[in-house]
Amino acid sequence: MRVLRVLPIAVRMIAIAVVGIAATAAATWLLSRWLPVWACALIAAWVIGSIVAIIIWRTLVPMRALFRALAGTVASYRDGDFSFGITWDKASDLIELVDAHNALGDALREQRLALVQRELLLDTMVQNTPVAMVLVDATRRVVLGNLAARRMLGEGKRLEGRAFEDVLTAADPAVRDAFERGGDGMFTVGEDDDEDIYHLSRRSFRLNGRIHELVLLRQLTAELRRQEVQTWKKVIRVISHELNNSLAPIASLAHSGAELLRRGQHERLPAALATIEDRARHLEGFIRDYARFAKLPAPRSEPVPWRPFIAQLRAQVAFTDELQPEDGIARFDTAQLEQALINLLKNAHESGSPPDEVKLSVRRMPDGWRIEVLDRGSGMNEAVLANALLPFYSTKRHGTGLGLALAREIAEAHGGRIALLNRQGGGLCVAMVLP
Repeated sequence: MRVLRVLPIAVRMIAIAVVGIAATAAATWLLSRWLPVWACALIAAWVIGSIVAIIIWRTLVPMRALFRALAGTVASYRDGDFSFGITWDKASDLIELVDAHNALGDALREQRLALVQRELLLDTMVQNTPVAMVLVDATRRVVLGNLAARRMLGEGKRLEGRAFEDVLTAADPAVRDAFERGGDGMFTVGEDDDEDIYHLSRRSFRLNGRIHELVLLRQLTAELRRQEVQTWKKVIRVISHELNNSLAPIASLAHSGAELLRRGQHERLPAALATIEDRARHLEGFIRDYARFAKLPAPRSEPVPWRPFIAQLRAQVAFTDELQPEDGIARFDTAQLEQALINLLKNAHESGSPPDEVKLSVRRMPDGWRIEVLDRGSGMNEAVLANALLPFYSTKRHGTGLGLALAREIAEAHGGRIALLNRQGGGLCVAMVLP
């Protein structure tokens, strides 16, 4: 029997049937001496049928129980419950199926546990981030609002299930105005010393086949104030440096001039006075540039033909040009764009580029005009490219760091943009796009 238990089910059934038939045949032969043949045959058929029925019952009933258990655990897996397993202590080919099923359950259970842990971590991060986050479904109802969003938009109460428009109605007027303007942007909540600056970001995406919108409200007050302080410190350092560079030689030369007068050495006075005048004019220009940058007025755009405008620029600085089309007309503030391009063209000449390689290219684009100032100078490294458009950033010994910043300010005031990139073969391209 120990040998039979390890045999497959089919072999066990055949072995038991053979043994039973042999025993029945032997018993029938013994009984045939006292009973008629038909009686012996009837008894043999009854015994064989009983053996076969017992074999089938002993085999199929546990298998049916196993199949019911398998179906039940599969249904549990479908419902997300992976805590079930199957015990099968009968030696057969089905033990491999049971082991594989239990291994699948263990793997699903581990994956579900890891998923739950990730979901808990993500929910903890979302709920405790200082950025107010609101998820709105296709019916404009709030699906998720974290703790920062509850404090800002719901007076600390839950937002889930509420209509988003109702939430905005009860919010600060500055928040409503920011949403009414549409898109991303910055707005201020509060007044005077109690004001906070926020950045609104809105993104739509498809979730489970339906459009959802994710709203982010990030407070920038502390960060902007830190940046403001750093900017003022840098402004003060630059102004102090420039003032010292001009006032120190002026004071020294004024003292020297007084000594020359006292000694009667008048022939050296013109040189001293010329140097004083040069430093004073430099200081005047420096302060004028700062004032122009700080008080840049809103542009007054008007139709301007490109060809006369380029000719006016060439009267002040040398360059070659490329204009497509030749009779193009654009809308911009003539004085502001002239100032921006003069700064860019002078920078191109100061880059070490040959004068005949400084070029102004103006091309009509489908959505506006692309203006490029090109040179064959030394170009810029990655660090300089990343900071060159920032106010007060300069790599020149006596630079103010306002030329490129002023050009950027003028381009953005016209609704355009500006970018810097190194050219193949050396040199720099300053590209300005105007609508």
